[in-house]
Amino acid sequence: MSTLSKEHIKQLVRENNFQSVSDVNAYLKDIFKDIIQELLEAELEAELGYAKDDVANKNTDNSRNGYTPKKIKSEFGEIDIQVPRDRKGEFQPKIIPKYQRNVSGIEEKVIALYARGMSTRDISQQIEELYGFSLSPEMVSKITDRIAPEIKEWQQRPLEPIYSFIFMDAIHYKVKDEGRITNRAAYVVLGVTIDGYKDILEIWIGDNESSKFWLGVLNDLKNRGVQDVLIFCVDGLTGLKEAINAAYPKSEVQRCIIHQLRNSFKYVPYKDLKAFSNDFKEVYHAINEEIALEKLYELKEKWGKEYPFAIRSWENNWDVISPFFKFPEEIRKIIYTTNIIEGLHRQFRKVTKTKTIFPTDSSLEKILYLASMNVVKKWTQRYKNWDRVLSQLVIQYPGRLEEYI
Repeated sequence: MSTLSKEHIKQLVRENNFQSVSDVNAYLKDIFKDIIQELLEAELEAELGYAKDDVANKNTDNSRNGYTPKKIKSEFGEIDIQVPRDRKGEFQPKIIPKYQRNVSGIEEKVIALYARGMSTRDISQQIEELYGFSLSPEMVSKITDRIAPEIKEWQQRPLEPIYSFIFMDAIHYKVKDEGRITNRAAYVVLGVTIDGYKDILEIWIGDNESSKFWLGVLNDLKNRGVQDVLIFCVDGLTGLKEAINAAYPKSEVQRCIIHQLRNSFKYVPYKDLKAFSNDFKEVYHAINEEIALEKLYELKEKWGKEYPFAIRSWENNWDVISPFFKFPEEIRKIIYTTNIIEGLHRQFRKVTKTKTIFPTDSSLEKILYLASMNVVKKWTQRYKNWDRVLSQLVIQYPGRLEEYI
């Protein structure tokens, strides 16, 4: 496709006396309209086999039959065109199909704005400001509803047979349900493949977070092809370990160390918090489980009488804390915290911060799905030092990875 030369552009500017960007847009709008009109005429000419003013070469019993006015929406605003007709009614334009009235790619723009967290009303106003035609909030909502089949397909897509790590957490929202405001949980599952790449496996909208719902999530993963998971990284929801064991009995469950520390620190007043947290570093920085337990008992001797609940939560949850200590630094960095999924939640909050209440579950699902797709596009790098991580996993979990490598 050829481009205009600088001299041609200078000539256009001189001839049209452009004074503003609006003048340029108006000119481009007229040019766009003329081009569309000429393309329609050319299509009908090719269909009939003779030019408008060349009846002598007509070799068909069909002929032109006037025009049908049509208003189309474009990136330059609304444009009135005249669609040529043939007498037999056989002409089907390809440049602008019969029932198409939008040639601006406006639907993609609406969905992109919605994915960034704009309300349907804000999108409606922005479209009018940018393109000069109105699009009601209801129409914006209908446009975004068109991604529903895409969401369903994504939710049902086959998954990998094995994941090295899976992180699970929920983020909470308020949704209208038959006129009442209810608390809903978006259950988020993020997986790390055996090649070291992150992916969002699923987002489910359900009742407030519960181990029963998580079990349903885990069973859905199994039904979609996930046969094995080496390590699940989770927070401290009661019953979650049991749900994981029921669905994936061979998997290890690793409690997020950061969540565990936060849970302990809430029992310690500010005056002792710094000293207490410094002492605790010796526990989770220990080179193995034996030394970690020694440091925990030393901590208990020093602080146990004053803050028994802060220590007890580590003792009670040691079975889901201790797997951490058998791994080298590369793997500890991955399972030390569920920050990876909390980072995803921060992206969700960015696009949902203007919406205190969602009208339906599906409206919440739409925006979280679109936000997820934007995040996943940026996950192009695998975890650092993945070769060393994988070598460790092969040794720690013999017989479970070899057939997939």
